[in-house]
Amino acid sequence: MNIILIFAIAIFAIIILAAAIRIVNEYERGVIFRLGRFVGVRGPGLIILIPFIERMVKVDLRVVTMDVPTQECITMDTVTVKVDAVVYFRVMRPEDAVLNVEQYIRATSLLSQTTLRNVVGQSELEDLLARRDKINEKLQTLIDEGTEPWGIKVSMVEVRDVELPDTMQRAMAAQAEAERERRAKIVHAEGEFQAAEKLADAARLISSQPSALQLRYLQTLTTISTERTNTIVFPLPIDLITPMLVRSSESKK
Repeated sequence: MNIILIFAIAIFAIIILAAAIRIVNEYERGVIFRLGRFVGVRGPGLIILIPFIERMVKVDLRVVTMDVPTQECITMDTVTVKVDAVVYFRVMRPEDAVLNVEQYIRATSLLSQTTLRNVVGQSELEDLLARRDKINEKLQTLIDEGTEPWGIKVSMVEVRDVELPDTMQRAMAAQAEAERERRAKIVHAEGEFQAAEKLADAARLISSQPSALQLRYLQTLTTISTERTNTIVFPLPIDLITPMLVRSSESKK
């Protein structure tokens, strides 16, 4: 009989110790409730509770990386896009994360989805593609304001991917190609304009010096006369041809 009593007492002591002793890791905190009332936050280390009277809820303080599921949104310029993002947050006040919200991770996820749809709906497609840093900053500010009563700090929000419809992708590709062609034509026109300016300057310079025109004429003949050609070119001074041209024009009159 005594052995049975001792055995029963030992089992009861083990149950009491199991209910009283808790270990909280360095990255965790324990929210303590005594008969249903909040009495404080304890940890890390060894925590001793009053058996069957106190209860502890552990809260992880590490940064949580949460994927925001793909959201189908309509931008301000009526373009349908699919957007997903990543949210980084951590619990700063464990008591608020337990007392003020049920399942704070799920609540933060739903809030992030709603905020992402709202922000994309208030932005244009160009801002979503070219100014993504501003979209990320706006998302981080709005989500952090919503989770602040829950003791949660949102440190970063990153829009990960923007999926466009096939028709929009083809339209943007055609627009980019047209823009490249426009730039090429502008560059070509600018080259022609600069070449024309240089030719005009050269013509003015040559016209001021008659001997320069003769030298240019001889240089041209040198260029067209190669070693393997059968054509023999004899340079004829322009001064000899000019009187003949004048007489011919007078005789026609």
